Amino acid sequence: MEIKIDEITERIEASLDGIRPYLEADGGNIRVLEITEDKVLRLEFVGNCGTCPMSTMTFKAGVEEAVKRLVPEIKSIEVINLS
Repeated sequence: MEIKIDEITERIEASLDGIRPYLEADGGNIRVLEITEDKVLRLEFVGNCGTCPMSTMTFKAGVEEAVKRLVPEIKSIEVINLS
């Protein structure tokens, strides 16, 4: 059964919406850049999150866990500007 990228993208955005309020409280956010054919999700931290020394921990404990929980099809996640 083929899963549509639009449906995956919606679930990714929903998973990120759960942590966005915390990122926004610190003046940052996260943006989906692409989902590759081999199910690699590429993200970008924006605003203060792009330069925050804690962004690696935020990614591992928040972003990665949230996405993998709601979108298990994603094989790996890359953040292009992780500090």
